[in-house]
Amino acid sequence: MSEWRPRVFWKEVSVVPVDEGFAIQLDGRPVKTPAKKLLALPTRGLAGAVAAEWAAQKDHVDPGSMPMTRTANAAIDKVALQHAEVADMLAAYGDTDLLCYRADSPAELVARQSSLWDPALDWAETTLGARLNAVAGVMHEPQSPDALARLSARVHALDPFRLAAFHDLVLTSGSLVLAFAAADDWQDAETIWQMSRLDELWQIEHWGEDPEAQASAERKRRAFLHAKRFFDLA
Repeated sequence: MSEWRPRVFWKEVSVVPVDEGFAIQLDGRPVKTPAKKLLALPTRGLAGAVAAEWAAQKDHVDPGSMPMTRTANAAIDKVALQHAEVADMLAAYGDTDLLCYRADSPAELVARQSSLWDPALDWAETTLGARLNAVAGVMHEPQSPDALARLSARVHALDPFRLAAFHDLVLTSGSLVLAFAAADDWQDAETIWQMSRLDELWQIEHWGEDPEAQASAERKRRAFLHAKRFFDLA
């Protein structure tokens, strides 16, 4: 049985200023979120990106082609209602950050991790005021409570729309530091994404990559780059 999808009934998509920011209208009727709240965005740029997704629909609505709308819905219906819980969950990544757990061999991998990841930790210390320490192995080593508190405060300061995007930056990369680095334009998003895949790329170089893993990595890459664009527009 094919999945039911709503038909495209509108002829005009518009962005309209409202008290909450900028709403999306279809033939003059406001778009609502799945929870029946007004789909209103904080900036005209983000509203324009969401409106473009609605305008691009043909015959039937394809939710898979509407990542901006999906993240906006999540920000309004979920993140705004559980802001503290979401922020706490993301901030916790700082204590087990991907960049802090290093291989102890082979020497080439150790050197590659150091050359690519140490500058990111240095950046976090300089820009975010939080020094996280790297260790060899996978056993948990607690980070400085002061550093974690500084990072947590920055996460909690994000509004629901940016926090929704930041959520995807953290979860796809596995690193709170790299998520902040992408959000703050330390380097371009593609470069930062590749940093998060250092260990995977090492394995691919030596053992090859199967198609399923390649497809999964590409989905995560697209999600990371989308989250960065959403964050910037918000």
